Amino acid sequence: MSPPELVPEPLTGRPLAELGLVEVSGRRRGAPLVRVHGLSEDPAYLRALQEGVSAAAPAGSAIEVRAADAERRQAAARALKAHHRSPGALGSTTRVYLVGSGKGGVGKSTVTANVAAALAADGQRVAVLDADVWGYSQPALFGVRQPPVAVPGLMLPVRSQGVRLMSIGFFVDDSEPVLWRGPMLHKALEQFLADVYWGADLDVLLVDLPPGTGDVLLTLAGLLPDAGMVVVTTPQTAARSVAARVGRMAARGSLTVTGVVENMSGSVFGSGGGAALAEELGVPLLAKIPLDEGVCRAGDRGTPAVLGPASAAVEALKALAVSLPAPRRSLVGRSLPLFT
Repeated sequence: MSPPELVPEPLTGRPLAELGLVEVSGRRRGAPLVRVHGLSEDPAYLRALQEGVSAAAPAGSAIEVRAADAERRQAAARALKAHHRSPGALGSTTRVYLVGSGKGGVGKSTVTANVAAALAADGQRVAVLDADVWGYSQPALFGVRQPPVAVPGLMLPVRSQGVRLMSIGFFVDDSEPVLWRGPMLHKALEQFLADVYWGADLDVLLVDLPPGTGDVLLTLAGLLPDAGMVVVTTPQTAARSVAARVGRMAARGSLTVTGVVENMSGSVFGSGGGAALAEELGVPLLAKIPLDEGVCRAGDRGTPAVLGPASAAVEALKALAVSLPAPRRSLVGRSLPLFT
């Protein structure tokens, strides 16, 4: 059992003592007194913090949990920045995948959410950046709506089902359209990568792109040059031909196209479109995921289907998660060593 000082803070995973959020001092009525300071005022968060510390503290300890004051939040932010690294920074070991499609409605976001949840359930440290600014859906797919907690200079991703999440949907009302153009999009995406504490230990970042070949893909190609591109299509010829443009644009932007996923395979849409697209782009067909009403219902409930009962679609999504090839590192724009 870890002492209270080593209990991880729920939003960051860092030990409480490292962030200056715990004190074990004195005694109250003969028992150790543990004072814990949380980064959020949310009652559910404070209860979880209390339970975690109570399980680690010596029997009979008196435990006080309260929201951290401004001074402690500043100190916690300084400690977090010492371990902070953008997933796109030089030297980062995080595997980054941009999940895109040529047109909307092909299940790109559902595939992203389920792959993320499957990887997290397998023990990997996973995050999802919802870059579909106009049609964000990751908050609903993971069943979370609370805004992210902020400390000075950093935002902390929302956590659900073991996955770290960031989306514009956490900041706006669902009924309000997001009216952003190129410069605002670029700045927001820059901040989501650089000013969010994803954690130095992050294994995989999945980026849910908007459909098509617009500003978001161009921006992320520059910010995440080592990312792999996963193209999602349905078997339809129309979906496949538009998705081919996304794959070609990614390649021209120096991104590696990792592979193709055929979603809604074997349904009224037919099959084979994914294989044809993969052949056209010269990349592997990573998965054929059958259309499954259960996957749709699970998304509506806010729980990724891979965490529920088995089905052919669920098994295909789990297999996709564990078989994603590591993106090849781009050499474009990098300084290379000289050999003699």
